[in-house]
Amino acid sequence: MIVSKKSLPRRTFLRGMGASLALPLLDAMIPAMTAQARTPAAPIQRLGFVYVPMGSDITRWTPRSERDLSELSPSLESLAPLVDHLTVLSNMELKNAYPGTHATSNAAFLSAAKAKWTESTDYYLGTTVDQIAAQQVGQQTQLPSLELAMDLMSMVGQCDNGFACVYQNNLSWSSPTTPLPSEAHPRIVFERLFGDGGTAQERRAALDKRASLLDWVKDDIARLEKDLGAEDRVKVDQYLSSVREVERRIVKAEEGVADNQMPDLERPVGVPPAYADHARLMFDLQVLAMQGDVTRVLTFQLARETSTRTYPEIGVPEPHHPLTHHGGDEDKIAKVAKINGFHVSLFAYYLERLRATPDGDGTLLDHSSILYGSGMGNPNIHDHVNLPIIVAGGKTRPGGRHLRYETPEPLANLHLTLLDRVGVHRDKFSDSTGTIDQLANPVSLG
Repeated sequence: MIVSKKSLPRRTFLRGMGASLALPLLDAMIPAMTAQARTPAAPIQRLGFVYVPMGSDITRWTPRSERDLSELSPSLESLAPLVDHLTVLSNMELKNAYPGTHATSNAAFLSAAKAKWTESTDYYLGTTVDQIAAQQVGQQTQLPSLELAMDLMSMVGQCDNGFACVYQNNLSWSSPTTPLPSEAHPRIVFERLFGDGGTAQERRAALDKRASLLDWVKDDIARLEKDLGAEDRVKVDQYLSSVREVERRIVKAEEGVADNQMPDLERPVGVPPAYADHARLMFDLQVLAMQGDVTRVLTFQLARETSTRTYPEIGVPEPHHPLTHHGGDEDKIAKVAKINGFHVSLFAYYLERLRATPDGDGTLLDHSSILYGSGMGNPNIHDHVNLPIIVAGGKTRPGGRHLRYETPEPLANLHLTLLDRVGVHRDKFSDSTGTIDQLANPVSLG
């Protein structure tokens, strides 16, 4: 590592055997970045997507006000401390997701494209919005994009009404014929973020030789801190503490494998036994990836379509998917709403972590655009209109809004808008008709 007394390159790494640790944005980096037009006034922008399956109970999801978030609905109430960073959009539609399946809900969410009906390997979809962004903004980072999930995606063949499982397994597609698999194991994600070269097996062998990643880079840390100001040293210490805590939780989960008498077939071995703990750990890894500028484009499948996961911790011992086919049963609908609210509360945790992480003249949340939602509306009838959609982040963009459209608005318009926010300008995306900023026409109270 070479440290200049005058300025520090943004792409500075702390290196050790089998480890490479990117640094957060420091004051010492600003002079070096000015020439690259990367100043606190022109911060790096990130783009993230969080997918939840099987729609929502829209009656408990939709905000009360037609214009703002002054009164949050039951499913969204955990977001109350964050309303100034939020926009909820109602009556968004995925026309190309019909004919109403779980596979097409997942496949169309980021592509807004029509999946080819096939059970074989001749599948065809479209390049997803995250990968369009990654082709431009991702070329400046260690990883162009990061694809994560909570569940193992090992299903093959036909999964849903004649559609190949590949559509249900993968959110991200780098081309119409190239799905990108997601990773659900925190250890593997950690190694991707902080391993240094070689094969996955070589990185793991190097990492296994020491108690902590930070043990291998401690000499570099000591040299670095001699050249930093007091505020930068605090930032580095806080960042390294976060890395160590995430690593500790990963190790603890792996050590608990022997005590797990009832493994969950949907989860990888060696993840935290509680769903919420696993989800928070995956969210924390995303925060670290953004903070170190390892990647600027992320996708996360918080649960998979047709999931039979149960949620006894919130009083829902029944499997999720069967509950969504409620046939009007009020008890089942209420339990679906509980699951919706639980998922949103985990998203709120993620946003709080982003808001608490400094980045230049603001926070990671200020400098990110995060889309949360589902490709299905009413799961009881498998429709793709009135999708549950939230956009979070953005320091200069007004939040606390509820945009409710009189007629269905293509979700592709939102994707086009998000691309524009991160500096990727396109005239059209799939079935888009323009950007949200141009077409926003919320229902008037007057």
